[in-house]
Amino acid sequence: MMQVISVHVGLPREVSWKGKIVTTGIFKEPIAGRVTVRTLNLDGDGQADLTVHGGPEKAVYAYPSEHYEYWRDELPEAELPWGAFGENFTTVGLMEDALNIGDRFRIGTVELRVTQPRMPCYKLGIKFGRADMVQRFLASRLTGFYFSVLQEGEVGAGDTLELIERDDNQIKVSDITRLYARETDDLELMQRATQLQALPVSWRNYFKQQMEQQQRRGKRL
Repeated sequence: MMQVISVHVGLPREVSWKGKIVTTGIFKEPIAGRVTVRTLNLDGDGQADLTVHGGPEKAVYAYPSEHYEYWRDELPEAELPWGAFGENFTTVGLMEDALNIGDRFRIGTVELRVTQPRMPCYKLGIKFGRADMVQRFLASRLTGFYFSVLQEGEVGAGDTLELIERDDNQIKVSDITRLYARETDDLELMQRATQLQALPVSWRNYFKQQMEQQQRRGKRL
């Protein structure tokens, strides 16, 4: 069963980090009852730096509950309640290597589309109080994933997710992470990623640049 087991929101707050005051929206709290999901975020939720967080292609962040076992082993001293990674939805049954970019889901009265993996910024380190957290997160490849909102509505913890359309490009969330981390030199996959409309333009442009660089290196050899 694919299900949302916990829902979280939080507004930006100021915290002290390395002698500076930083504003971050990564601290989320669970909510009871149902909440409205809108085009840009959930009611009661917010992001501090809108140049890299939030927006229509990052309206909802989901993180698989299955990953928490890994982090409890990696970070035995950390408290890890649902929502610890700043996710809006803690899910079960949805994994990065099984989700296609562009897959569409219905949950409650909301329709969502998978858009991209999460690439964390330094504020994840603030959340966990350790400067190496971003590197650990990327190394784990347990990124979670973002949704865009195709139809606004309400959701609540315990709602099931129904797959209503499978994207036929067959490019997984985990494929985008592998390409970003340069774990594969699959140019055919990268070329397909540059043409994937459900993938944000910033990602498509990044992969186009990577292909151009590889082509230039090939000509010099």
